[in-house]
Amino acid sequence: MENQSLPKPLILGVVGLIFIVMFSSSMFVTIEPGEKGVLFKKFAGGLDIETVYDQGFHIIAPWNTMHIYDVKLKDTFEKMEVLSKNGLSIKIDLSFRYQPVSNQIGYLHDNIGKDYLERIIKPEIRSVTREVIGNYLPEELYSTKREAIEDEIFAATKINIEAKYLLLDAILIRDVTLPQTLRTAIEQKLKQEQESLEYEFKIDKARKEAERKEIEANGIAKFQKIVNQTITPQLLKWKGVEATQEISKSPNSKVIVIGNGDGDLPIILGGQ
Repeated sequence: MENQSLPKPLILGVVGLIFIVMFSSSMFVTIEPGEKGVLFKKFAGGLDIETVYDQGFHIIAPWNTMHIYDVKLKDTFEKMEVLSKNGLSIKIDLSFRYQPVSNQIGYLHDNIGKDYLERIIKPEIRSVTREVIGNYLPEELYSTKREAIEDEIFAATKINIEAKYLLLDAILIRDVTLPQTLRTAIEQKLKQEQESLEYEFKIDKARKEAERKEIEANGIAKFQKIVNQTITPQLLKWKGVEATQEISKSPNSKVIVIGNGDGDLPIILGGQ
């Protein structure tokens, strides 16, 4: 009986197939939309910081590892208790939007890692928020200066976070909780201020209306004075003569009596 052996190409094919089946989970990588990847090369220098892999299907060596990051904009909430300028404890609810810098995830992975939210973003926001709110009174945070405080917290946090390969899109103060007695006092104060503004508005409106009427009356008086100084008996007599001349030109029949009108003006008796 002849010694039969499998063809060498077939053996290699079977071995290759077994290899692919065994390591397919680590060789074939799919990066989804909104994600980026950075490759760790175990036998070729470690983490490839500069190369960022885009979404799609990728084939890598089975001993390498693709680290995938979600780079979409995310929204997170945070509850804090802080001290105001006068030492009062205030509870606030914050929300903030953030994302990694997509073309720098190699540096982010090398220096910080995937837990950047807990290691960098939240501690930074807490620190800056406590520092900023410590410069304001409770009533300012509760009402008049909330937007300015938000902007101040955002500006300071953004600078610190961007130095760590992260982007901060917004910080919002969603709610402020004060002790009930202080909250009632602030609301009463705001109500009184609003009533005072309304009263001042009404007074100002009345004052302006009085000024308008005074200006109008002065204008009328000035006009009457000018008219009185301009219209003399001689002018009135002359205007009467002009009017008489115009009426006399009318085709309607009339009777003119000379010299018996006021100021010796003719009297015109109308006809047909």
